[in-house]
Formats: sequence, structure tokens, C-alpha cells
Amino acid sequence: MKSTPLSLIAGTVALAAVTGFAALTAPGEVGAPEAKAAARLPVERTSLLCPSPGGVELAETTYTSLTPAGEGGGEAGTAELKPAAPVSDDDAKDDDKKGGKDGKDGKDDKADAKKEKPVVTLKEAGKPVTAETSDEDAPALIGTATGRLAPGWAAQQTTVSPAGSARGLLGLSCGAPDTDFWFPGASTAKTRQDYIHLTNPDDSALVADIELYGPEGPLASDIGDGVTVPGRSSVPLLLSTLTTDAVEDVTVHVTTRGGRIGAAIKVAEDEAGTDWLAASTDPSGSLVLPGIPADATSVHLVAFAPGEDDADVKVQLLGKNAPFSPAGNDTLHIKSQMTASVDLKDVTGGEPGSVRLTPVGSGATPIVAALRVARGSGDKQEIAYIPATEPVGGRATVADNRAKGSVLSLTAPAADAKVKVTTSAGSEGGEQTVKTYTVKAGTTLEVTPEVPSGLKGAYALTVETESGGPVHAARTLTVTEGGIKMFTVQTLPDDGGTVDVPRVTQDLSVLED
Repeated sequence: MKSTPLSLIAGTVALAAVTGFAALTAPGEVGAPEAKAAARLPVERTSLLCPSPGGVELAETTYTSLTPAGEGGGEAGTAELKPAAPVSDDDAKDDDKKGGKDGKDGKDDKADAKKEKPVVTLKEAGKPVTAETSDEDAPALIGTATGRLAPGWAAQQTTVSPAGSARGLLGLSCGAPDTDFWFPGASTAKTRQDYIHLTNPDDSALVADIELYGPEGPLASDIGDGVTVPGRSSVPLLLSTLTTDAVEDVTVHVTTRGGRIGAAIKVAEDEAGTDWLAASTDPSGSLVLPGIPADATSVHLVAFAPGEDDADVKVQLLGKNAPFSPAGNDTLHIKSQMTASVDLKDVTGGEPGSVRLTPVGSGATPIVAALRVARGSGDKQEIAYIPATEPVGGRATVADNRAKGSVLSLTAPAADAKVKVTTSAGSEGGEQTVKTYTVKAGTTLEVTPEVPSGLKGAYALTVETESGGPVHAARTLTVTEGGIKMFTVQTLPDDGGTVDVPRVTQDLSVLED
């Protein structure tokens, strides 16, 4: 019984420390403060991961990084992308004992320092920075932004592969680490070389599981069950080596048993092109896949229902003026645990568009989906991928845009919307510009961004929803090489630059006996 007052005092002190309040309110006291709504505040730390662009001869890769101008949190902060470099506990212990890895004039220390030197360093918001590499063995990059540079931090890697059977433009927005990824649209066919890249940003190794699903259900695979990804490293795996089944359309599911990773699939298709396949948004009953170019010659839809129930969805194209259903493909039946696909051909009819998938009837079975889009034909063909994506929300950014070749697609599936589009200053000069657009419900608006005044270098595009919506967005980047319109499409989901922070009030009634 004598210990009770001390326990009570200790609990009171602990509560005061957690809540940050200097004044305490006794239990039952009249006028005790009421809990207030959560405040929306800028994040103070952001992580991004970029897979290795290497493995392609004569390729040139550009990294572009930007934090949108605006209110940031706390200190000035930093934003850096560094090479992935595995570190083991044994190495660290050896370093402590020897004052260096081999004790020979610190040469290995210098090599380690070089590995840790940032590839891209951002020092101010509102102005992008770029870096380039032609290194065939270029590593994956691990990035962290803090303070004012954390909210909305975006980075992209863009690779031009000018030669070979899978020449093309590869673009990917570097993504945040996660524990669960869905990739409809992959393949284990003989004409494809699809590599899944798993990047671990932490010092400790983790285990990832890879599941493959074809049109008939799960594909037999022992290799994908328990893939070890060492700390601060990236592991590429050729999908066709994970199973003996050669399947045209495959859905890949990646999960982790501990920790978080980055995941993306590098697709190379013989005589057709190459690009990155980013993960679909989380399974949902309704999906939007924005940004099909007006001159698309082929649109291939791949969808998957991960749950125990089949899904029937209505397929619509949100065109320039109104939504419509493709003739003969107005609905799609997706069996549970089986990958479904449909060739929509040149469904856009020369106009820009986006695909919307909605439930047929009252059910809303969650699905994931992606599009394989082709432009050109024959030896002039090139491909890109558009995964289902979340709305722009408050704000979204795509980092790498050029003076020529950037096109922005804005889609409002449910209601009219007004959006603000900011083109940032250039990486080497120029002033930002701001323009507002209205997107009509059920349509896709394609705009050529207003290039920043005096632009030099690359610029970033930031889209903000001002009213109405929701709005889904994608940016198409085109680079002409050898007479081929090489292109890549990046979607613009909400950047998560702000989070809800609960307003805490003191309540000592929990200490009452």
C-alpha cells in the first residue's frame, strides 16, 4: 500500500511528458479541456528509393529531385539520394578495431566514403537538381529528406536506352518503402525480360515473398518464397526464373516478413520497347488509370482480384468530352486469384483518355490493375505502363520534365474539379509559373504545361486540387531517338506531404482507483 502514492506520481509525470502539457487537470475537475480535432501538419521526414537503372549498355540515366515550394516543418533540413551500400555488423566491428577496413593508409575508408557520397543533393525547395550517369553498373539509390525539404519531396530516374531489341525510354518516380505491392501487367513469356528490383533501405536484412498469378491461378514457384534482401542493398530477380510457366500476363505480389522495401519491375519486350512497371494502388472496388496518349496504337488492360470473390467491373474510357464504354469490352469478369486481361486496341480514337473501372451491381470486390500502352508500330513501336493510381489529393509532383515532350493528363471521374498546376524553376535557370485548369466530370483534359520563363535544364510539375474532384493525373514524357517516339508515363498520387497530428488533452481520470 505504501507504494501507491509513488506509482501515482510516476504515472502523472509520464503522462505530462507524453502530452507535452505543463499544467495538469485533476480528475473530475470542472472545466477540463476537451479533445480538439487533429491538426494537419507538414511531415518532417520522407524516404524515397530508386532501383538500379544499370544492366543496359550505352544507356544514359538522369536523376531529378525536387521539393515543392511551400511551408515545411522545423529546421532547414536536407534531401539526399545515396548509393545503396550493404553494411554488416562484422565490418563495423573490424573498422573499430583497425581504424579502417584493412588498416592500410585508410584507402578502404576513402572508398567507403565515395560509396556514401550523395548522387543527388537538394538544398532548397522550389528548384530541382539533376545528376546524370552512364554507368552500366549504376546502383540503386536510398534517399532521405528532413525538415523543410521533407514535405512533398519527389525524385525521378529517367533512362534513355538507344539501342538493342528493347530500346526505349524508362521512367520511374522513386517510391516510398512499403510492405505490400501488387504488379498486374508483368510477364514470364519468352519475349519478355522482366526483372523485379527489391531495395532495402535499412541496415538489417529482411525477407520478402514473391507470388505469381497467371490466368489460371497461382504459378508454382519455390524460389520466390523467402528472398533475403541484405541491408542497404537492392536485389534484382528475373521473373521467368521464379517459375517454369511461360505466361503472357502475370500479376506479381510482393510482401515482407519484417521491415519495408522499395519494389519496381523493369520490363524489356523484344522488338517493342522497355519501361518500368510501378505498383498499382492498393486493391479497391473502383480504379482509375489516367494518361493514355492520344496517339496510342494499342491499350492492353490487366486486372486481378486478390480476395476470395470474383469481380465484375464496368470498363469505361474517360475521353476528351464524355465517358464511353469500348465496343464489345464494356465489362470484364475477373476470377478470384486469376489474372484477367483484355486488348482494348486503339480505344482512344485519336483523343487522350483514361480508363475507369467500377463495380457492376452492388458488389465492390477489391481489384488491382494496370495498362500496357503502345505508340507507333513495327520497328518504331515503343511501350509504357500506367498502373491504377490514387487521386492527386492535396498535392502531387512529378520531377523530370523537359522544354519539349512533356504532356499532363488530368481526369475527374466523378465531379467537376479545379486544379492548380505549378511549373517549377528550371534546374539551371528560369522562373516558376502557375496556371489553373477546370476539368469536367467524366473527362480527361490533356494540357501542355506552360514552360517556365527563361527555362534552362529540367523542371518539375506540381498539381494541387483546389476544388471539386477527386482528380487523377499522369505525365507523359516523350524523347525522340533514332526516329522513334520513346515515351514513359508517370502517375501523380498524393505526395503525403502532410499528416494528421492529434491534439492531445490531459485526462488523469485513468489514474483513479
